[in-house]
Amino acid sequence: MINSKIHLARAVGRVRVLEDVLSKMDGFHGSLGIAHTRWATHGEPSERNAHPHSDDEEKGHGIVLIHNGIIENYTVLRKYLQERGHKFTSETDTEVLVHLIGELYDGDLEAAVQSALREVTGAYAIAVICREEPDVLVIARKGSPLMVGVGKDEYIVASDSSAIVAHTTQAFYLDDYTVARLTRDDFRTTTVDNVPITPQIRELEFDLGQIELGDYEHYMLKEIFEQPEALRLCLKGRINPREGQVVLGGISELARDLVKSKRIVFIGQGTAYHAAMIGEYLMEELAKIPTEVEFSSEFRYRNPIIEDGTVLIAITQSGETADTIAALQEGKQRGAMTLGIVNVVGSTASRETDAGIYLRVGPEIGVASTKAFLGQVMVATLLATFIGRRRYLAADYVSSLLSELQTIPDCIEKVTKLSDEIRDVTAKYTDRENWLFLGRGYNYPVALEGALKLKEISYIHAEGMPAAEMKHGPIALIDKHMPVVFVATRNSQYEKIVSNIEEVRSRGGQVIAVATEGDDQIRQHCDDVFYVPDVSEPLQPLVTVVPLQLLAYHAAVIRGKDVDKPRNLAKSVTVE
Repeated sequence: MINSKIHLARAVGRVRVLEDVLSKMDGFHGSLGIAHTRWATHGEPSERNAHPHSDDEEKGHGIVLIHNGIIENYTVLRKYLQERGHKFTSETDTEVLVHLIGELYDGDLEAAVQSALREVTGAYAIAVICREEPDVLVIARKGSPLMVGVGKDEYIVASDSSAIVAHTTQAFYLDDYTVARLTRDDFRTTTVDNVPITPQIRELEFDLGQIELGDYEHYMLKEIFEQPEALRLCLKGRINPREGQVVLGGISELARDLVKSKRIVFIGQGTAYHAAMIGEYLMEELAKIPTEVEFSSEFRYRNPIIEDGTVLIAITQSGETADTIAALQEGKQRGAMTLGIVNVVGSTASRETDAGIYLRVGPEIGVASTKAFLGQVMVATLLATFIGRRRYLAADYVSSLLSELQTIPDCIEKVTKLSDEIRDVTAKYTDRENWLFLGRGYNYPVALEGALKLKEISYIHAEGMPAAEMKHGPIALIDKHMPVVFVATRNSQYEKIVSNIEEVRSRGGQVIAVATEGDDQIRQHCDDVFYVPDVSEPLQPLVTVVPLQLLAYHAAVIRGKDVDKPRNLAKSVTVE
């Protein structure tokens, strides 16, 4: 917005393409502006579908909007607006919303936004400006994250705190169905029904240095190498090995009810789902509580049975994953005690749950989660031990487990030193388009996570599964062209997985193994081996996943892919 005139620029591709466009435009500067990096939900990624969108340029009020989320009833609204004479230039649901605001506008942008949002179904985080109110920015949210940084003589609106911290460390989150009107001098917040509310301004939990790339080529590599220190921070003040105690202040008030719980249900999506699977094994082994894992997206629509004594644990890095938030709300409505395992302080999940535990691993910028996954597994380990100690676990066992847990960051540091070796091995196989990842017990979810990492950043097709399941169909795929990655550390199922390796070798498959240091025997069964430190079976996922993270990273780099911003993916999935 410049001198009551709106200047609009859009481009296809990375932000640098838009920067080139802006550099060729004269006078593109001002004191009020909105911008959005959009990934396609409706329509192809093209300039006409790119944000911002505006109401009718000839007959409209000069209303411009950016939107993250999805308007589910946009088809009905579009038909209504077309009947009212509105003309659309894009395929997006967003354009329908800005035209609706324009239709309802009568000199008060805030009121028009409130009225429009009462008519829409779906999820949204929006920012809206208007030519007729040049010093006003109206924002609103439901389902998609949105926060306001409160700086000196400025406000910065963003979906994530990493976009704000360079300007201010003071911020407040918008709750669902909240609208905020920002001007040069002040702000006010209301519900969509115009009921005034007072937001809580918080201090952001990290500083700018944590989100700078530094000497690393990519954020993903930086975050893999940050994992040892991230886990030290995660553990800090939470364990007392000498006394055999786990201290989790966030759930202390619910400790009695947790100990008496009869059933635990973990929910999550993607990487968080894999962490939840490990949590299931930990909870049943250490706490002896029947536990199951559900995809958040399935739980909400499956009419789940929630009995007395059920605890629902939501795992989400961002705390804003739409499916997980919806499942959490469903479980809470049905009477479950709800806990959150979350990284982002003040996020929706942290506000919706009865209690929770923060990961404290710092901001994660790369789309493919690494240190947040290890933080989730670490917190699940602490939670299972916390409950188990109060149920069945002896103090000596817990002391021993916690002492070993303290060594895990050093073990991971040791594994990261294999990065060059892993790169050289990976280079031999990156032309292969189909991979298998196999594991047993605690390492089965690790195999799933390894396959997911390879898929999402290198675009190689990969499948993870229990090693024994291979014989029930997938073994037909194995030939000399297929790399098979085994997580084959020494544990209770070691002999079984060595047998599975032999089955692959006899059919010509090329075997890469993650194995325990000192296991020289396994070399005769494999083409390549990555060795990790020897740790107790329940703690093995914390070290065995690291070589698979590095394998995926190097595969993507060798294939020339955009590691930190893989195609079609977003860091936080805020639509269903």
